[in-house]
Amino acid sequence: MLKPILLVEDDKRDLELTLVALERSQLANEVIVVRDGAQALDYLLREGDFRERDEGNPAVVLLDLKLPKVNGLEVLQKVRGTPALRSIPVVMLTSSQEESDVVRSYELGVNAYVVKPVEFKQFVGAIADLGVFWAVLNEPPPGSLKAMRRYE
Repeated sequence: MLKPILLVEDDKRDLELTLVALERSQLANEVIVVRDGAQALDYLLREGDFRERDEGNPAVVLLDLKLPKVNGLEVLQKVRGTPALRSIPVVMLTSSQEESDVVRSYELGVNAYVVKPVEFKQFVGAIADLGVFWAVLNEPPPGSLKAMRRYE
């Protein structure tokens, strides 16, 4: 069974571009979309609206840095501090090129830090590459989910 990709993105334009890019990469993995850090944590911890979701962790979390309610760094810190979530690959996918954001992300255990390209073609290529690497080439930690859901 293929594990889903958890996409945590609040910006509508970036969300749509990312979904288009993942679709163009022809990955079979479902993409689960949440719009803020609190929803991301609820999803990962199977709490709140997500307490009934299937067990298992996503193949990868594509995590925006600047999120409402709970920011990406706080989500990352909680993921790395929770034994059942610690092994999930997390990619910070952000427009921030601030050195402090990059340093802090790696200090907290992010697997990769990717700055969103401004130009559409580069953006699509970057997302497609990320999707293929993390969902196909990378051997993910044990656990699985099957159903595709989009939570907005």
